[in-house]
Amino acid sequence: MPIRVNLDLMLIRREMTLSELAESIGITLANLSILKTNKARAVRFTTLDAICRVLDCQPGDLLEYVPDDVDYL
Repeated sequence: MPIRVNLDLMLIRREMTLSELAESIGITLANLSILKTNKARAVRFTTLDAICRVLDCQPGDLLEYVPDDVDYL
Protein backbone atom coordinates (compact mmCIF):
# COMPACT_ATOMS: atom_id res chain seq x y z
CA MET A 1 0.00 0.00 0.00
CA PRO A 2 1.45 3.38 -0.95
CA ILE A 3 0.49 5.11 2.33
CA ARG A 4 2.95 4.53 5.15
CA VAL A 5 2.17 5.37 8.78
CA ASN A 6 5.22 6.76 10.59
CA LEU A 7 3.80 6.38 14.08
CA ASP A 8 6.93 4.63 15.31
CA LEU A 9 9.10 7.61 14.35
CA MET A 10 6.80 10.08 16.09
CA LEU A 11 6.76 7.96 19.24
CA ILE A 12 10.57 7.92 19.30
CA ARG A 13 10.72 11.69 18.77
CA ARG A 14 8.25 12.26 21.60
CA GLU A 15 9.91 9.65 23.84
CA MET A 16 6.59 7.89 24.32
CA THR A 17 5.67 4.22 24.19
CA LEU A 18 2.81 2.78 22.21
CA SER A 19 1.20 1.74 25.50
CA GLU A 20 1.38 5.30 26.83
CA LEU A 21 -0.18 6.65 23.64
CA ALA A 22 -2.95 4.04 23.72
CA GLU A 23 -3.80 4.96 27.30
CA SER A 24 -3.68 8.69 26.54
CA ILE A 25 -6.14 8.50 23.67
CA GLY A 26 -8.33 5.64 24.86
CA ILE A 27 -7.60 3.23 22.01
CA THR A 28 -6.60 -0.38 22.48
CA LEU A 29 -2.95 -1.27 22.19
CA ALA A 30 -3.88 -3.88 19.57
CA ASN A 31 -5.53 -1.28 17.30
CA LEU A 32 -2.60 1.13 17.60
CA SER A 33 -0.20 -1.71 16.90
CA ILE A 34 -2.03 -2.46 13.63
CA LEU A 35 -1.64 1.19 12.68
CA LYS A 36 2.02 1.32 13.72
CA THR A 37 2.94 -1.79 11.71
CA ASN A 38 1.22 -0.44 8.56
CA LYS A 39 -1.37 -3.23 8.54
CA ALA A 40 -4.33 -0.86 8.88
CA ARG A 41 -6.54 -0.43 5.84
CA ALA A 42 -8.15 2.77 7.19
CA VAL A 43 -7.92 5.25 10.03
CA ARG A 44 -10.74 7.30 11.53
CA PHE A 45 -10.30 11.05 11.61
CA THR A 46 -11.16 10.99 15.32
CA THR A 47 -8.25 8.58 15.88
CA LEU A 48 -5.91 10.70 13.78
CA ASP A 49 -7.05 13.80 15.66
CA ALA A 50 -6.38 12.16 19.03
CA ILE A 51 -2.93 10.94 18.00
CA CYS A 52 -1.96 14.35 16.63
CA ARG A 53 -3.24 16.08 19.76
CA VAL A 54 -1.25 13.86 22.13
CA LEU A 55 1.91 13.75 20.00
CA ASP A 56 1.65 17.47 19.13
CA CYS A 57 2.07 16.83 15.42
CA GLN A 58 0.32 17.24 12.07
CA PRO A 59 -1.31 14.41 10.07
CA GLY A 60 1.46 14.84 7.49
CA ASP A 61 4.00 13.97 10.19
CA LEU A 62 2.31 10.57 10.55
CA LEU A 63 1.25 9.73 7.00
CA GLU A 64 3.56 9.42 4.01
CA TYR A 65 2.86 8.54 0.40
CA VAL A 66 5.34 6.01 -0.97
CA PRO A 67 4.76 4.87 -4.57
CA ASP A 68 4.58 1.11 -5.05
CA ASP A 69 7.51 1.15 -7.45
CA VAL A 70 9.90 2.46 -4.77
CA ASP A 71 11.90 -0.40 -3.30
CA TYR A 72 12.85 -0.13 0.39
CA LEU A 73 15.11 -2.49 2.27
